[in-house]
Amino acid sequence: MLNIFGLTADELSAAARFSMPTGHGIANALYPRVMREGRFAPAEFPVSPATAATWCAQFDAPLLRVVTHVDEATVVGTTAVGTTAVGTTAKAVFATHDGYEIEAVRIPMHVAADGTMEHTICISSQVGCKMGCTFCETGRMGLLRNLTAGEIVAQVVTARSVLGWQPKNIVFMGMGEALDNCDQVLQALRVLTDRRGLHFSQERITVCTSGHAEGIARLAALGWKRLNLSLSLNGATDDLRSRIMPVNRKTPLAELQRILAAYPQRRNFTLGVNYCLLPGLNDTQADALQVAEFCRPLGRVLLNLIPYNPGNAPLTRAPTAEETERFLGWLRDAGLPVRQRTTKGRTIMAACGQLGNVALRRVRVPVEVSEQTRVATTGE
Repeated sequence: MLNIFGLTADELSAAARFSMPTGHGIANALYPRVMREGRFAPAEFPVSPATAATWCAQFDAPLLRVVTHVDEATVVGTTAVGTTAVGTTAKAVFATHDGYEIEAVRIPMHVAADGTMEHTICISSQVGCKMGCTFCETGRMGLLRNLTAGEIVAQVVTARSVLGWQPKNIVFMGMGEALDNCDQVLQALRVLTDRRGLHFSQERITVCTSGHAEGIARLAALGWKRLNLSLSLNGATDDLRSRIMPVNRKTPLAELQRILAAYPQRRNFTLGVNYCLLPGLNDTQADALQVAEFCRPLGRVLLNLIPYNPGNAPLTRAPTAEETERFLGWLRDAGLPVRQRTTKGRTIMAACGQLGNVALRRVRVPVEVSEQTRVATTGE
């Protein structure tokens, strides 16, 4: 059975045409409803019962089950009239068809000109992660399995149709290293940007990586110059970064720098570089100068400084406001464009580095899924 969430409109049309004489026309009408409303109901179209049954036997569009949903009031900034802008950071835990948990986060970004709050959705690409970054809760899980393109896209569709989220932007910065699951992530990108479906523009999507060299090369090969790329750096010497992020042992900083410098860039492209500030580990003035030197040959760069968010097994403490501001000053003095990432979702374990369920890794037992959910998501 084919999961429509993992298909572009053309792919669905081709598969339906192969199965049914009138499949092409039905697919064109059905696809937007499935993607934008999360609704798969072939019988609602002017088709025979036999044709509707054929559709249901060969295709599905399984939404994810919402296990939990928690909110945190978050100060975003100030409005045009000087009042405090408060949004809601929300974390959703979804169950996959085999009962594993994945997490997505809705992040309030800023107040639009019409007074509405614009949001970004942070989605997962894997159940767990094998990168082993020491500051990351997901990394403590290890990799349980990759998500399919259908499951990646289903996070967005479920968030929209079930939870009422209306994200403006998408970031692959949830559970997992997106480029370690490159085939499925690239297919999910094609689906997310399909004009006849969800129709997210490339510049509204960011792929974040810990420095997966092969994946960066494959992303570059797409030729999508408006797609955003973001690197998780966190250390600017090989010794330090290898201790914090084991991926550096495979692709040292000089090689990573070369790959990023060669990445195709549109005229106004800005490479995002994320740096998690870890007191006592990577927060000296020398660290700041080394970060600036790493970024210098990479073209237009914006460094996002992220104060460390302690998880269930803290690597260190969260930096103080004074420590964060001091490090920001060193970076600016070195000529690096930088901004501080406002901490959002820390109290609900939804902030950077806090996603994941280590207990799931420990016991390797899927969360309970009802018989009704199993049938709905697998068709068995």
